[in-house]
Amino acid sequence: MSRADKEILKHEIKTRVNDAKFNELNKLLNQSSCQNMSELVRHILHERPVIIGQRNQSLDLLTEELSGIRKELRSIGININQITKQFNTFPEKEQKLLQALGAAEQYRVTGNKVDQLLTIITKLSEQWLPK
Repeated sequence: MSRADKEILKHEIKTRVNDAKFNELNKLLNQSSCQNMSELVRHILHERPVIIGQRNQSLDLLTEELSGIRKELRSIGININQITKQFNTFPEKEQKLLQALGAAEQYRVTGNKVDQLLTIITKLSEQWLPK
């Protein structure tokens, strides 16, 4: 008999539990990575670990902030590309100087956003990396 034949689940077992045990299992199911109650009970019966996921709501705020910074950096990059195109289009030195000043401002804003990113990454590393 091959190993695959031994692991096929052939026999159905039905059981009943009281409300307290059902609520306990349901709570565990909601916190676990199991898809349904049967899978959870199989994990428990076979003494396999039930992986419980915990949600860290502070990461939700960081994720939103990172997403906002990402959008801003993308728009800054588009602005810099437009300025560069205009810079290369205009032959007059005055226009090129004006475009260069605009690009310098965009690079300054980019530097500020990168500083914000580094602050967030520092907070994350303090929280998640071992000391």
